Amino acid sequence: MQRGEEMTRETRGRRARLVFALASLLLIALILMNLMMGSSAISPTDVLATLTGASADPTLATILFDIRLPRLIAAGLEGAALALAGLLLQTFFNNPIAGPFVLGISQGAKLAISILLVLVVGSTGILYSWMSILASIVGSISVMLVTLAISKRVHSNAMLVVSGVMVGYVANAASDLVVNFASDASVATLRMWGLGSFSGTSWSDVAWISSIVGVCALAALLLVKPLGAYLFGERYATELGVDVVRFRRQLIILSSVLAATVTAFAGPISFVGVAVPHLARRALDTAKPALTVPATLMLGASFTLAADLVARCAFAPTEISVSTVTAVVGAPVVLSVLMGRKGRDL
Repeated sequence: MQRGEEMTRETRGRRARLVFALASLLLIALILMNLMMGSSAISPTDVLATLTGASADPTLATILFDIRLPRLIAAGLEGAALALAGLLLQTFFNNPIAGPFVLGISQGAKLAISILLVLVVGSTGILYSWMSILASIVGSISVMLVTLAISKRVHSNAMLVVSGVMVGYVANAASDLVVNFASDASVATLRMWGLGSFSGTSWSDVAWISSIVGVCALAALLLVKPLGAYLFGERYATELGVDVVRFRRQLIILSSVLAATVTAFAGPISFVGVAVPHLARRALDTAKPALTVPATLMLGASFTLAADLVARCAFAPTEISVSTVTAVVGAPVVLSVLMGRKGRDL
């Protein structure tokens, strides 16, 4: 028996190493492709020469350092953030299709930023990154509190998801109403941002995104033990010494801040938070947080980098929204999860 368990652990260890090796190669390949491909194709040699300073071509330097590199870093970090937020929400609600977009959290952040753009930017013409982040966090946490209130009244995970979708619709409708009061210049900005896009990312944006996502990711990695205990239920976690009330608050804050940060800079991006955690668990064949948290971060980054590449290049020079691509890929994953439940409650 003991020997069998040791063999199982060894097999899972080999599988985990293989998954992380392949995920690393995929991430590196997507980074290179995002730097090379676009309206102006750049060869791998020119990319390497420009990044290392061996090339003095000002046009290539502008394309790579001012446009593609900040966009690439932001897309990767925000994809990792959405995927991690989805993993935390699925753990919190014990619901396989919980995610920032499904539960309306991203839409709440969108509504808060829409109000900010109309009331503050429309009257003063001033917008700082911290203002967008703060408004987005307020909107995310507000919707999260509504979702929590609903979860205490409904005891069905399916009804919780339906309620989250309805809250998202209400927030979207309110955002559309706010747009009607925006100036002509603000309307174009709101429409483009509301579709979800990583375009126009600056190095200042990257600094904000990397700081917030980095802190939240580190906090999540420090919570892998209580996350593992919580997967077996609140009573089991309490018996192992986990302060469940405090732990649940930490999950709320982390998932809300992660989703809010993405929405503040890229708009609402759909399905990443739902699909990627499932892909990570299936690849690893385990739900152990010590493995799924880092795997989710890596696969989330790869997912959005691939989606952004398709959004930029599929119909070039026309760029489609990232959410369109993530929905096309993410929706089948969610459907497969639902079909795999075989009639059981979510």
